[in-house]
Amino acid sequence: MIKNKGIRVNKFLSEAGFCSRREADKLIEKKRVKINGKVPLIGTKVMPGDRVLVDKKVISSREEKFVYIAFNKPKGIVCTTDTKREKNNIIDFINYPKRIFPIGRLDKPSEGLIFLTSDGDIVNKILRASNHHEKEYIVRVDKAIDNDFVGKMTNGIPVLGTVTKKCRVQKLTNRKFKIILTQGLNRQIRRMCEYLGYNVKELKRVRIMNINLDLRVGEWRYFTKKELLEINKTLLSSSKIVLDN
Repeated sequence: MIKNKGIRVNKFLSEAGFCSRREADKLIEKKRVKINGKVPLIGTKVMPGDRVLVDKKVISSREEKFVYIAFNKPKGIVCTTDTKREKNNIIDFINYPKRIFPIGRLDKPSEGLIFLTSDGDIVNKILRASNHHEKEYIVRVDKAIDNDFVGKMTNGIPVLGTVTKKCRVQKLTNRKFKIILTQGLNRQIRRMCEYLGYNVKELKRVRIMNINLDLRVGEWRYFTKKELLEINKTLLSSSKIVLDN
């Protein structure tokens, strides 16, 4: 709901579930947004009664609860909202009746837990590496794992011009291990393994923050009220999120 003093247009678009604030700023810079027929600046505020359009599409303020979804992504599905260029996209696969978008990514050859939502304001808050939100994976590689592998993966691997943060790694079987990250570098686990001479054969994300994977491949469900409250509590220390009861 818009307060009497109004809210910045990027926040308005985010809370309306149209896009993230960062994406909204890009739309404003491209002059694709109008408020009462005029192109706004990035800091312009939307007041009660204002008419907001993006590419001639009227954007309404939030009048219902946001949607928060946990999805077990199959291999081969791409985490993109570009339904025109990518036929195997996550949006068409789920086919949800309202506009939603994924929070973060999971590689095309990987499977497992990913969040989707209509709440654009939560996206960057969960993705910020500084918030130290845990993501847990089960990984199978092409050859035997030894203590040297576990130790090096735990303490950091040079990838993409940096060294990965220390993480938790546990050997599960001869070729399978569990890893818990608080980073989200591009293809991070695969690159870490490749640096040590291993190739990833299977990669599955089984947990994000407080939500565990409890779905069959290709299935989705809504967050429970308890899960939403726990996420809300976790995010309060770093950034504000309002969740409906």
